[in-house]
Amino acid sequence: MNKTININLGGIFFHIDEIAYQKLKLYLDAIRRSLSDDPQGRDEILNDIEHRIGELLSERIKDERQVVNENDIDEITKIMGKPEDYLVDEEIFEDEPKYRSKSPSKKLFRDGDDKFLGGVCSGLGHYFGIDTIWMRIIWLVLAFGFGFGFLVYPLLWILIPQAETTAEKLQMKGEPVNISNIEKKIREEFQDVSTRVKDGVNDVTEKVKSSDFKKNVENKTKSGIQEILDTLGKILITLFSIFGKFIGALLIFIAAATLIGLIIGAFSLGSFGILGFDHGFIHHPPFFFDSIIPTWLLIIFTFIAIGVPFVVLFMLGLKILSSNVKSFSTTTKLSLLGIWIISLLGIGFAGINFASQNAYDGVYIQTEQLPFVANDTLKVKMIGDDNNLSNRSELTRRYSYETVYDRDIKKLYSTRINVDLKTTDNLNAFIKIRKESSGKNRLKANNNAESVEYQFNLSNNDLLLNGYFLTDFQNMAKEQLIDITVYLPINTIIYLDNSTRTFLDDVDNIQNINDLDMAKHYYKMTENGLECLDCDPSIFGERYKRENEHFKLNIDSNGVEIKVNDGDNNAQIKIDENGVKIE
Repeated sequence: MNKTININLGGIFFHIDEIAYQKLKLYLDAIRRSLSDDPQGRDEILNDIEHRIGELLSERIKDERQVVNENDIDEITKIMGKPEDYLVDEEIFEDEPKYRSKSPSKKLFRDGDDKFLGGVCSGLGHYFGIDTIWMRIIWLVLAFGFGFGFLVYPLLWILIPQAETTAEKLQMKGEPVNISNIEKKIREEFQDVSTRVKDGVNDVTEKVKSSDFKKNVENKTKSGIQEILDTLGKILITLFSIFGKFIGALLIFIAAATLIGLIIGAFSLGSFGILGFDHGFIHHPPFFFDSIIPTWLLIIFTFIAIGVPFVVLFMLGLKILSSNVKSFSTTTKLSLLGIWIISLLGIGFAGINFASQNAYDGVYIQTEQLPFVANDTLKVKMIGDDNNLSNRSELTRRYSYETVYDRDIKKLYSTRINVDLKTTDNLNAFIKIRKESSGKNRLKANNNAESVEYQFNLSNNDLLLNGYFLTDFQNMAKEQLIDITVYLPINTIIYLDNSTRTFLDDVDNIQNINDLDMAKHYYKMTENGLECLDCDPSIFGERYKRENEHFKLNIDSNGVEIKVNDGDNNAQIKIDENGVKIE
């Protein structure tokens, strides 16, 4: 028969037999001796250990009348670890203990040491192994994106207990709750705990000594309101903090994407330029062409001028996300600033040089007679190159250049050609080719315009106009173009081939037909412009239709048809192979 003893262990009452009590007492005394000589720190650790032992015994004791026996104590000491297995000085933090308890499991608590509101996010972060900031971002998405986060968070705040004791804090992080970890945790937090305890004692003492103690108790409602205001303030601070983190992440993403693009582009363009490889498929900025600064050096200047600000933005984003990121040293900052200023000066010089190279507009006009009989029909047609210089499948007017090779010489290929047809009082037809270009002075601009390579040919009564021209590669930014005007005597018949459709430019015609609709029709030159002889009236301009709605004349292969409408009376005359018919 054993004597039983009532004990209070960690705030929990137990019935324990005398042998088990002696063993537990010896165990706690051994722990006390193994700890430091600091009474306050030692008592704090012992309180947490006793609290943990009380929790473990509560899990084993299912009935209040059940007595704790020797076997129960042995099981508890195996979980907690034996005092003699640990060193007694600071080396306990450096060496691994020889005795290991079974692997711990995490428990869900609210972390009161790392909280903005109730510590729910930090507790869930410990439990699931997720950084607290990301867990808070998830809750914000759930709250503002889906709405139910506002309902779930307060519920978890109520249901999940807060980690108060050292043992609970260790369980929250999944660390073994044994003597070693408890002492380590207490030592790490001892200074903070001492400060809080001291401040708490002083505060309580002042309240007790104060004559307004009763009044302070009565004003708990006001304190509650203040707590609500403080909580709202914390919410706003949290939102601003998370918004700042989002801005930092966005800056990092934008800066990183820009820098990667710049590195790839600079490496590609710069290496091609340095090695002399062709990269005609890449379009440089206008001031790169015909510049006295090498292209590869301009590429480096451009990379630095754009890249340095984004490097600064990248570092700013990192500092927003983490306060541990160190700034550039003063030497690095000054070096980057100097290189950046040099790059800007280089690009500025290239820009000024570009402006000076294109300051004046020049013109070269070439006029030639067209030896054909006026009574014959002149056919106008646009033709492509015979040497397959261009890769374009369709001959049409474009405002861009294409890099080609003419007899192994790198040139620019352009279809920026405008074609117009006008009347002349001369007896003979002629063609005027107007070439335009720019240059650093008038003479240079005129010479650049004259150097543009263009040809045409008159074969029988077919006027064959090249639908393209060639120019030197360095003239990429010279804004070169060609205006072709064919002057025809009155009553000359002309046919516009379908190839001219996109090249016709504001051609005068009495029916106000759109340029794009003029191809594939016959015309007669009049004093007021071309008159279509075989067009469908539906393509005539609205102005012409309004002016001629009372009189219509149509001449085609079917004969002549005249319609007159004066509002009250209508008349129609039709002349064909069957004779004359009047209605």
